[in-house]
Amino acid sequence: MLNPFFKNNGPFNLRDILKELNLKNNQNNEDIKIVDIKDLQNSKLDEITFFHSLKYKSVANNTKASYCITTEKLKNELPESCKPIIVDNVLVSTSIITSKFYPDSVNDDFDDTVEEINNTKFHDKVKFGKNVLIGQNVSIGLNCLIGHNSIIEKNVSIGDNCSIGSNTIVRNSLIKNNVKILDNCIIGKHGFGFFPTQNKNLRYPHMGIVIIEDNCEIGCGSTIDRGSMSNTIIGSNTFLDNQIHIAHNVKIGENSIIAGQVGIAGSSVIGKNVKIGGQAGISGHLKIGDNVEIAGGSGVIKDIPDNSKVMGYPAKNIREFLKDNR
Repeated sequence: MLNPFFKNNGPFNLRDILKELNLKNNQNNEDIKIVDIKDLQNSKLDEITFFHSLKYKSVANNTKASYCITTEKLKNELPESCKPIIVDNVLVSTSIITSKFYPDSVNDDFDDTVEEINNTKFHDKVKFGKNVLIGQNVSIGLNCLIGHNSIIEKNVSIGDNCSIGSNTIVRNSLIKNNVKILDNCIIGKHGFGFFPTQNKNLRYPHMGIVIIEDNCEIGCGSTIDRGSMSNTIIGSNTFLDNQIHIAHNVKIGENSIIAGQVGIAGSSVIGKNVKIGGQAGISGHLKIGDNVEIAGGSGVIKDIPDNSKVMGYPAKNIREFLKDNR
C-alpha cells in the first residue's frame, strides 16, 4: 500500500507521457492508458515503472509493469511483457512522470488546515497539552496522549494507547497501537530526494507514507522520512534511540534496536532482530540480514548477510576487524 492520501491524477495516454519526456513514439500505441507509476516490484499491468541499476536486475526480470523507463543498456533485462521507454537519465525522467501522476507529493509546505485541538472532535477524546494542532483527515484511537506544542498534520492515523511527545510533528503516517513517539520528532515529512540538473536541483516526489507498527518507540529528536516510490516502515517492537535519521523507503524489521545518532540512507532494508550501535551509518540501497549486530561508529557500505557481527569502516566481520587492529 502506497500513500492513500495523495490523489492519483491518472490515467494518462502514453503519448502524453512520452511528450512530457520529449520523446517520439514509434510504436503506434499512443492511445494506451497508463493508470499509475510504481516501483519494479509493486507495478502491475497498465502501469509504468523505472529501472536504473543492475542492482535491481532480478526484480526487473519479473516486473508486471506494461512500460518501464530505462536505458538502452538495461532494456534487455526486462520481460517481453514490459516495453522499455529509453531515456538518458532514468531518475530525472521518473521524477517528471511521478510529478505528473502525483503533483501534490512534490512540495511539503506546512499544513494550513490545522485547528486547535479544542475546536476538533478530539478535544474530549485525547489527553493533550497546550498549543496542540490537528489537521484534516486525522484519526486517533483510544487512550492516546499528545504533548505540548505538537502538530498532527493532515493525513495521519494513530492507533490505541499511543503517546506523542511535545514539539513533535506527524504527517502522512499510519501509526499502529501502543507506539511512543518522544519529544521533538518529525515523522512523515518529505525525504531528501532531488536530482541536480544543469540549472537547478529537481525535487523528487514522495508519494509514500511512514508506517510504524505496534509496540514501537521513537526516541527524542528523531526524523523518519516518508517514502518516495514505496513506504518507509518501522517493524513491530522496534526501538529507536534519540537523534536517529531514517531516510525515505527504508524498511526496518521487527524486534530491532537502534542506538543514538544512527543514520540509515534511503531504500535500505534492515532485517529482524537487528542491533545497531550509536553513530553507525548505513549507506543507501543495502540489505542488512536478520539477527545482524553492527557495532557503534561503523560505516556499512555493502550488504550484510544474516547472523553477522560487523564493525569498523568499511564494516566487516568483527573477528577480522579485531585481528587487523591488534
